[in-house]
Amino acid sequence: MTENYMVCNCKQVSYADIANAIQNNTKFDDVLKTFESVQKITHCSTGCGGCHQKVLDIISNIINGAAI
Repeated sequence: MTENYMVCNCKQVSYADIANAIQNNTKFDDVLKTFESVQKITHCSTGCGGCHQKVLDIISNIINGAAI
């Protein structure tokens, strides 16, 4: 996935924005807690909510060691 892939169109949050927000976390073991942290930093999934599952999937992939 490319870094400039737009995940949240409402708030203009890209894949790279999410990856950077995750790197600011100290724990990577809980997808939902990480989602809350990413949401606070990027404001993704606070508009229409259509990207909610996409964001969760990206977080899960990154936590499980997929390439950023």
